[in-house]
Amino acid sequence: QKKPLTHSVYDNWKGLGERIISNNGKYVGYTINPQEGDGNLIIEELSNLKITQIPRGYNVVFSYDSKFAICKIKPVFEVIRQAKIKKKKADEMVKDSIAIILLGTDSIIKIANTKSFKIAEKNGQWLAYLSEKPIADSTKKKLPDSLKIKIDALVKLTDSIIKISLDSVKGNIEKQAVIAAAQKAANEIYKNAKDAVQDADDDNSTNEKNTDGTDLIVQNLETGNKKIFKPVSEYIFDKQGNTLLIKTAKATKDSNSKACILLYNLKTSIVDTIVKGFNDAKNFTFNEDGSKVVFVAERDSATKALQKIYKLWYHQSGTDTAIILAQQSSKGIPQKNTISSDADLKFSKDGNKLYFGTCLIQKPKDTTLVDFELAKLDVWTYKDDYLQPQQLKQLAQEQKRSYVAVIHLDDANKIVQLGADSLENITLVNEGNTNYVLAQSTTGGRVSSQWQGRSISKAYIIDSKTGAITFIGDNFLERVTASPMGKFIYWYNPVSRNYFTYEVQNKSIKNITNNIKVPLFDTQYDQPDYPDNIAVTGFTENDIDILINDEFDIWKVDPTATKTPINITSGFGRANKTSFTYLQTDIEKRFFNTNDTILLKSLNKQNKHAGFYSLQLNNPLKLTVLNSGAYSLSNPIKAQQVNQYLFTKSSIAAAELFTSNNLINLTRLTNIATQQYEYNWLTASLYKWKMFDGKMSEGLLFKPENFDSTKKYPIIFYFYERNSDLLYNYRAPAPSASTINIPYFVSNGYIVFDPNIYYKNGEPGQSAYNSVVSAAKALSKMPWVDSTNMAIQGQSWGGYQVAYLVTKTNIFKAASAGAPVSNMTSAYGGIRWTTGVNRQFQYEKQQSRIGATLWQRPDLYIKNSPLFAANKITTPLLIMHNDADGSVPWYQGIELFTALKRLNKKVWLLQYNGEDHNLVERRNRKDLSVRLSQFFDYYLKNAAPANWIINGVPATQKGISWGLELAE
Repeated sequence: QKKPLTHSVYDNWKGLGERIISNNGKYVGYTINPQEGDGNLIIEELSNLKITQIPRGYNVVFSYDSKFAICKIKPVFEVIRQAKIKKKKADEMVKDSIAIILLGTDSIIKIANTKSFKIAEKNGQWLAYLSEKPIADSTKKKLPDSLKIKIDALVKLTDSIIKISLDSVKGNIEKQAVIAAAQKAANEIYKNAKDAVQDADDDNSTNEKNTDGTDLIVQNLETGNKKIFKPVSEYIFDKQGNTLLIKTAKATKDSNSKACILLYNLKTSIVDTIVKGFNDAKNFTFNEDGSKVVFVAERDSATKALQKIYKLWYHQSGTDTAIILAQQSSKGIPQKNTISSDADLKFSKDGNKLYFGTCLIQKPKDTTLVDFELAKLDVWTYKDDYLQPQQLKQLAQEQKRSYVAVIHLDDANKIVQLGADSLENITLVNEGNTNYVLAQSTTGGRVSSQWQGRSISKAYIIDSKTGAITFIGDNFLERVTASPMGKFIYWYNPVSRNYFTYEVQNKSIKNITNNIKVPLFDTQYDQPDYPDNIAVTGFTENDIDILINDEFDIWKVDPTATKTPINITSGFGRANKTSFTYLQTDIEKRFFNTNDTILLKSLNKQNKHAGFYSLQLNNPLKLTVLNSGAYSLSNPIKAQQVNQYLFTKSSIAAAELFTSNNLINLTRLTNIATQQYEYNWLTASLYKWKMFDGKMSEGLLFKPENFDSTKKYPIIFYFYERNSDLLYNYRAPAPSASTINIPYFVSNGYIVFDPNIYYKNGEPGQSAYNSVVSAAKALSKMPWVDSTNMAIQGQSWGGYQVAYLVTKTNIFKAASAGAPVSNMTSAYGGIRWTTGVNRQFQYEKQQSRIGATLWQRPDLYIKNSPLFAANKITTPLLIMHNDADGSVPWYQGIELFTALKRLNKKVWLLQYNGEDHNLVERRNRKDLSVRLSQFFDYYLKNAAPANWIINGVPATQKGISWGLELAE
């Protein structure tokens, strides 16, 4: 007999974390971490599966040359826990370390008290890491002057004694030599003592002055040689690893100290100061080969100026100092604009252009106004693009808004402003090399997003040399994108359900998929809006062809619409009900060569099997299955230099890490599933049934590992929308953020069923009834289902459906609804406080699926609202709705609770203080998990009730008792 899972297993339950593979494919790194506590970083050599463990290691990277691995090491979990209990300050907490692992050996060097580290992207020789201020430094005291006097006196006394000794043994050469050696040793000892005293003084002086930076250590990994810079606040390698830029901090208590920007040449060890003295400098960016660097800096002599004006600085190899490349007064910068300190800086790939941002000069705050005398309010108006809550949520972003400009470094540093208020979204084309940018603007098309859920946009091409604007089109509902080489602009039109291109050279627009007769959109889409397109796999070289996905297959399409589209997967996907997704294993690959073989991931829509396929793009076309079966697969990570892959392969029984050089022959690297062997685990299978409307549906059926078909099991129906494609996903026992933990309940003698739900517009509630209740009726006929002990549970949209179902049926003995919308008439005009947006679009166009306004079809809003049928509820209902819910207004749960309380129905409301839509705090997740099990055990297993179920938890007992003990 295997034991059932308990709530105590959560903290120690382990799972895969980060994972990485070296460029040469010989080493992999991955973490295996408990849900709470100390994990392990594993470095594994694939040729012999030799393992090196780094306790508490994380954020591992491999050097470019695959010779070293570097990682951070967390402090011991219990040490941090105790420090928090003692309420230690941040600078008193134990800090991270780093470890340097020489791959293929047992050599591990650990360095304590490190804040961060970096290695160059294309150079494996150099490591830089920034130290923390050791805890001892903040408390170190200078040695008392009296002690220093005594040490000095001791040194002098010793010198005298030795001198006298030497005088007394003149002529005795042997003794003289011995004493001379003693004198030398004593002097060295006392010299070190004096140096220690001086170092203590210097360290304390440094700690008093340098509060904005710490020591930066630059280490040659090959030789071990180090160079220290202090005090440093920021550092960055160029991509090739030839130069390290270092930003030093100003000593806050030294008026003569100045912050500097240094360039450390890693080949010659020469350090150049390119700027000295500034208040702020940031956004450091190298070009591709590292020969140029740009940044913005502010050097106002009044360090507390209310209005900070930044300038754009530039340095090129071979010059002594950085120069000002652009500033507020530069030709080409619009009046009332200045250099943005928040915009990204980006060189074109060829290094000839630099893209930066300008922004309006902000009016300084009037310091003569007194805050407590000023009115504080928000003014809402019908003319606003966005409602005030959304504006306030976006305030920080808007205050940092900038508009793209370009400097032509190959044309006398000519500046051209590209972006503007009505051209706010700029995209570089062909990595910035092309002499135009793509602009898309929602100006004038934002108001309707309140009820449509998306803005309407216009698209333009802007000449980066002249600033000339060419109009492409308007009324775009989706994003427009440029082809890799910039010959075409393309987009999907959800109204016509086709793809279109705009040919830049001749300005012609073409429907390029009109001849494809199969849907290029999601045919299962069931919301009252245009269905989503499937995907674009990419372009072939020189923008010759675009690869477009339908629901199953991939098509090669001519962007000029001259040639007939070709199904390059030869209809295999549709014939076998298998969809394909392109796997990009090289993040720098921008297009396909005509002779490329690309990697695809498959999903069979009927049996849910996953697989890897290869597809040759050249003639003859060839689709080859590499691996396929009853499991799910993660997207593989590929070694940069060889065909070696790292990925997870999962089922309900396990989620393990695998490697392969061909994705055919697989090697398992982990065996984490051993942790569950002592527990009664679960199985998962597809179950299909006919719904009340006569259509077939399917869902996921979870049974205990020790399932006995001769027994009857209580059953819980958990649902959201459609989850059957997740059949082979691994599910770990974990404290619940909002929904039942399926492994826990199944291990403890329940069956859990997750049915797909299919919707009709205007009937979301009845659609749930058609799907869920029909499933309950079908399964209740099974001899192993206890039809007298069935329950339902869901969160958010699932919570709404639970609340609706208990108004329509009493076949469920208990129900739990998390964050349910109970009154669509009040929720319709509410705010999603996380984003500040209005909820109208959800009902008219998206998930709530009403498809009309409240004033057009008030009957549908009332019909689908559980609140208006609260008097019909007889099922005991447990509601969770938290007071900081930013998705479903908290008052929705309150409306339902107060109605049922008024009607004397059995209802409970769990309100976790300060929590959002789903629980974040682990302590609260643990609490909810216990309450869900206590609630369903009480109603479905006739278990003894917990005190909170019978007596609640009065406010007078808050923080004293949680009511989890059994009621007396």
